[in-house]
Amino acid sequence: MAKPQEKVSFRERLKQIGMVFKFTAKQDKWFAPLAAAAVLIPLALTVPAVIYWGWLWLPLGILLVLLALLIVLNIRSTKAMMNAAEGQPGAAASILENMRGDWRVTPAISSTTQMDMVHLVVGRPGVILLAEGSPQRVRHLLGQEKRRLAKVIGTAPLYDYVIGREEGEVPLPKLRMTLVKLPRALKPRDVTALNRRLKALSARPQMPKGAIPKNMRPQKAPRMPRR
Repeated sequence: MAKPQEKVSFRERLKQIGMVFKFTAKQDKWFAPLAAAAVLIPLALTVPAVIYWGWLWLPLGILLVLLALLIVLNIRSTKAMMNAAEGQPGAAASILENMRGDWRVTPAISSTTQMDMVHLVVGRPGVILLAEGSPQRVRHLLGQEKRRLAKVIGTAPLYDYVIGREEGEVPLPKLRMTLVKLPRALKPRDVTALNRRLKALSARPQMPKGAIPKNMRPQKAPRMPRR
């Protein structure tokens, strides 16, 4: 049986928020000014409201301050984490695994010893291959995977992207938006069926190329003695 998820105490939650604040402020120079604006602008609107219409507007003003501050924190912390993750092996797969929506991610279906890798994503737009690493090496990996997957995906669309900052590549911070903008070509049940077929394809053992080692060769049946 699965263990019940442990509840996070209020003190631990505040500690986590504080760590996010420190990390974002260190990575993003615009976070502190924007956070200050998120606090000062609602307060500037709340003070006149309290003076003219009474103290009932004070709780509303506090809620507006907290809401504005959380919105700024969410947007800027996400951008800061994207920038910090850029260039790290497996960053694209990690981001998509935490992405909202029906996205089936299989990290590193193909890789090299130089940490180049290709990730497989199945979603409503179809089948998506994401490559991270040297553009010259990963394009060879992409070609291999496209030929392999074309045998089982049928009419489902197949997209491939290389993560990077060069021309024709997709920067990591824009990866989510790039995938969200893709047209929806599959129904949810089709996504499940297609992902099942691709999982089965990846699970099939492949025979090694070259000569079969002697210890793996089938033994010859013993000869029957002649009468």
